[in-house]
Amino acid sequence: MNSFLISATSVALAEMGDKTQLLALVLAAKYRKPRTIACGILLATLANHALAGAFGALVSHWFAPQTLRLLVALSFFAVAVWTLIPDKIDESGSAPLRGRSVLLATVVAFFLAEIGDKTQIATAVLGAEYKPLWQVIAGTTCGMLLADVPAVWLGARFAHALPLRATRLAATALFAALAAWIAFK
Repeated sequence: MNSFLISATSVALAEMGDKTQLLALVLAAKYRKPRTIACGILLATLANHALAGAFGALVSHWFAPQTLRLLVALSFFAVAVWTLIPDKIDESGSAPLRGRSVLLATVVAFFLAEIGDKTQIATAVLGAEYKPLWQVIAGTTCGMLLADVPAVWLGARFAHALPLRATRLAATALFAALAAWIAFK
């Protein structure tokens, strides 16, 4: 259960103010189908994070435990620094996919937006460090949903009410603490 909680907390905090959370707001404002959009986020995140977690678990077998611990600690530290940088949604990322259902538009947009994103990299790092893998994937997926589904349901008002700078600082502190804990455990 520890793997699940660490994964969910890490990704939920990292997702605050992230481009995919902003994408959730854009999709909600455009299509006004919160249940469908939430289902699309779930499907895209499960697929994306399963691939990222599996990659992290696979890579963990390639390195000696001490080397892997150092790489994981450095990765968490890099994600901590990266979390300090606010994301802005790209105009091309918010363009509607004509002729497609809202569910398909959400799945495709979220899956692509997550590629190379800090939450995907965090999932790969968590998959390398924590077992069992299914708890990491379930945790990171729940973390994404915890951050993104309220944004979908409450729309743009929710985003303006969130203290995004404080949330980014809290996420940075969490990732830095995880990096130190892994490096020195």
